[in-house]
Amino acid sequence: MTGKKILGPFDWRAFGIILLILSVGILTIYSVTRNYGHTFLPFYMKQILWATIGLILFFISTRIDYQILARYAYLFYGIAIFLLLLVIVAGKTGYGAQRWLSIGGIRFQPSEIAKLAVVLVLARYFSDNYNPRGYTVRQLIIPSVFIAIPVLLVLIQPDLGTGLIIVFTSMALIYLVKIRSKVFGFTALIGLMLFPFLWEIFWINLKEYQRLRLLTFINPGADPQGTGYHIIQSKIAIGSGGLVGKGIFESTQSNLNFLPAHHTDFIFAVFAEEWGFVGVLFLITMYLLLIYWGIDVALKARDRLGMFLGGGIVTLFTLYCVINMGMTFGIFPVVGIPLPLMSYGGTALLTTLFSLGILFNIKRGRYLFY
Repeated sequence: MTGKKILGPFDWRAFGIILLILSVGILTIYSVTRNYGHTFLPFYMKQILWATIGLILFFISTRIDYQILARYAYLFYGIAIFLLLLVIVAGKTGYGAQRWLSIGGIRFQPSEIAKLAVVLVLARYFSDNYNPRGYTVRQLIIPSVFIAIPVLLVLIQPDLGTGLIIVFTSMALIYLVKIRSKVFGFTALIGLMLFPFLWEIFWINLKEYQRLRLLTFINPGADPQGTGYHIIQSKIAIGSGGLVGKGIFESTQSNLNFLPAHHTDFIFAVFAEEWGFVGVLFLITMYLLLIYWGIDVALKARDRLGMFLGGGIVTLFTLYCVINMGMTFGIFPVVGIPLPLMSYGGTALLTTLFSLGILFNIKRGRYLFY
């Protein structure tokens, strides 16, 4: 076996779950957008196209050793930062935010790429500078800079949801690599002391609609026809699904356009209305199985890089699921986070499938021989 690299078997069960969720997403998008007037391709056909491209990227990432991907982590991170800067200068505006770039007629969201870039660069940094005794404050300065730059650039757009996702994912990675207990206690104490001042700065720099979203989260009924409309209609859609749902194509809240963003951020509410509690339970189980599988892959990786990279990807995927579903149930503010593999959108889907491909690569790498 000398000089040869042999990857382990492909996990078809996990891949089957991914395909199942993808198919459910496309079917749900078709259900709520089939009657729309389209100038080119209908939404569900675009999603099929993105899914096809995404699966190609998925299989590419399963074949390229993640060690090779890590070699280009800093380059990938630099490209992501450049794209975020480009958004500020020449980005396209939509839904009150400047988050998109258009190149050659193809519109994409660089902040989605930035999330994976941060995970990749942190995994590379921590594996190259591993400290088994735990990291000190000084040793966390460089990783903090890696985190702060994209977060600030994303908040300028403004995109509060993506900024929070990057911060929470990074915090989980730092916890995974281990920090000294004194550092943790010191940081927690300083954080509590500075929280009132940081919150004031945070609140002042929020856009008016973002402030209203946070206030609406506390009391959606205060503005039922305005900022509270999304949450109220989402709850109605989920509740009206009952035990077994109204059936495919029968989601009145969505088809009658009561529920905004029904094929993007609130696609889970559409699914719940059509398939009811039984369908929701099944879908959540599929997500949980995929997350559990990802955690197992990360913990059993052959090296620290695989563990850190896998842990970051699983955390990112889990946060997407929890925050999106929480939005639809009204337990989290509406921050514009898509549901992985289901919500309509090209950049998020491509990034998610490429990331999941890396997880498959990490698992197959357990059996790697040289």
